[in-house]
Amino acid sequence: MTAGRPASSVPAASRAAAPAPPAAPPAPTRAAELVEGLVAHLGPAKVATDQATITVQSRDQSPHREGIEAVAVVFAECVEDVQSTVRACAAAKVPVVARGAGSGLSGGAAAVPGCVVLNLERMDRIVEIRPEDEVAVVEPGVVNADLNAAAAPYGLMYAPDPASYTFATIGGNIATNAGGLRCAKYGVTRESVLGLDVVLADGTLVRTGRSTFKGVAGYDLTGLMVGSEGTLGIVVGATVRLRYLPVDVQTIAAFYPDFPSAAAGVLAVGRARVQPSIMELMDAGSIADVDSLQGSDLASRGSALLLVQTDGYGAAAEAEVVRAVLAESGAVVSAEDPEEAERLVFLRRTSRGIGADDAFRVGEDVAVPRSRLVEYAREVERIAAAQGVNLKIVAHAGDGNLHPSFWVDPAAPGAEEAVARLDAALDESIEVALTMGGTITGEHGIGSFKLRWLPLEQSARVRALQQGIKDAFDPAGILNPGKAF
Repeated sequence: MTAGRPASSVPAASRAAAPAPPAAPPAPTRAAELVEGLVAHLGPAKVATDQATITVQSRDQSPHREGIEAVAVVFAECVEDVQSTVRACAAAKVPVVARGAGSGLSGGAAAVPGCVVLNLERMDRIVEIRPEDEVAVVEPGVVNADLNAAAAPYGLMYAPDPASYTFATIGGNIATNAGGLRCAKYGVTRESVLGLDVVLADGTLVRTGRSTFKGVAGYDLTGLMVGSEGTLGIVVGATVRLRYLPVDVQTIAAFYPDFPSAAAGVLAVGRARVQPSIMELMDAGSIADVDSLQGSDLASRGSALLLVQTDGYGAAAEAEVVRAVLAESGAVVSAEDPEEAERLVFLRRTSRGIGADDAFRVGEDVAVPRSRLVEYAREVERIAAAQGVNLKIVAHAGDGNLHPSFWVDPAAPGAEEAVARLDAALDESIEVALTMGGTITGEHGIGSFKLRWLPLEQSARVRALQQGIKDAFDPAGILNPGKAF
């Protein structure tokens, strides 16, 4: 790993190098025969070949290149459907791209040339909840919010909660090692996954991990699968850890005159040695967008918002400390009633805006050490101003994960030149994060969009080791090729 080295130590050729393209698409005849075979074996209700479905299922929320589409979409309903599809694709040497709701932002679920998209949303059973063990067994298409609703009567919850939790699937969470608002206290998806059922590249079904909280038998293949973006195997089942549903939640809204001051408030809470469950930041641009889209009036309260929640039996005592610390740091602090607290959390979840990223708007996903939050916030504002591009920032501030969004007006004159400035701002924001000891992705994954920056963070030797792992799991290279590393 080379995180933390100055960007100037990376050769310019490495920074400019484009990722290797995916393998050439299969011959039309072979692909057509494959699709015919899938329809015959699985039935027409599970295999879509119409253009409208293919177009939708061939992209996620990333700046996906138009025109790259699947040859068919399989809607698997059981493990056997997944195995049959993978075996058929392996025999025909056709790539397979697994997907859930398509909420990813880095191209991990976007189609590659000539592939079959394998949609797992119909595999949505909560197989069992074992409240005494604090464990759930689920299929990959289970929606995050639905698992929480099912666990709540037992006083339990599934902790990972990305902003898209109302429609994102557990399988997608696992593929990208998703985080979310509560990860400041409860960790990202990897900390909640105990075991997996995985279909390998030859159609074999294997089980990794365990059903217990502890276990060190053999290599941690479960941890390896989490975050692998469907490049090593296709997750068809998961045993996940549940957490206690908090008996009390306290919400604090702290408004600041600017984003760096709000970021400094995060560090002040840390120095008080309080561990909130949620610590979220919104800058003036994000607040303005939310007010415009949701009819809220956050901008009247300040130019930056630090939203903090404490939970559990000690929530009130911790909240009292947080309010005092933030007031001392210059914030206008209020304790929110439950209804207003729920509204504020909803507004934060929707603060990214609507629609997918494209050439004119790109949302980033860097993470830096928390001690560098204030410095990075100032740097990214400087970069946007220097490049003449628009900027808004939201952040999972509790763990230093920032989502700056850069955009330009596609209707303005000189759009091509504006996109070049947007790309320059993206590149510099990534390089600055790495110089500060950060990473190019905190929770969205590499997918295809971030491949150009991976050599800045990982050495050639580390990437070669990852290629060796890929070759061991998927020697023919059919599982989501050209993604993740």
